[in-house]
Amino acid sequence: MKKVAIVLGSKSDIGIAEKAENVLREFEIEYVTHVISAHRNPNKIRKFASEIGKNDIGAVIAIAGLSAHLPGVIASLTTVPVIGVPVGCGPLKGQDALFSIVQMPYGIPVVSVGIDNAGNAALFAIEILSLAEKKLHDKMKQYRKQFGDDEA
Repeated sequence: MKKVAIVLGSKSDIGIAEKAENVLREFEIEYVTHVISAHRNPNKIRKFASEIGKNDIGAVIAIAGLSAHLPGVIASLTTVPVIGVPVGCGPLKGQDALFSIVQMPYGIPVVSVGIDNAGNAALFAIEILSLAEKKLHDKMKQYRKQFGDDEA
C-alpha cells in the first residue's frame, strides 16, 4: 500500500501534524513526516518532491501558515495529490494561509481542509489511497458509520 507524506513548513507546526499522524496510525497507514520550509530550503523541497514516486507516496499532506506556499510548491513539483492544511497563526489567525492554499492557479491543483484540521487531511489522504485498496475502502466505510453515513 502507498504511504502518506506529511510535510511541515516549521517545527512549530508539529502539534498540527500529530493530528494527521494519529488518524493515519488508526487506519494503519504508513507515513513519513518531514520539516521542510518552502522559503528557507527550496532545494530540499525539490529533492523531496523528486523522490515521491521512488518512496511510494500516494498523497502528501502539506502543513503551512502565513503565506502558506508549501502545498503549492510541492504540487507544482509532482502530480501526486497534495492536501494543504492552513495553520491558524499570525495576525489573520490562518485566514491568509487558507486563501493562499485554495487560490492556486489553474493547472496546479491543491485541495485545502479547514484551518488546523490535519485530521480531515489524513482522512482525505486515506480516501485517496482507498481508491486502489478495497480493504482500506471498506475500513473507511465502517469508520464513517459513526457519523451516520450509511451511504459511504
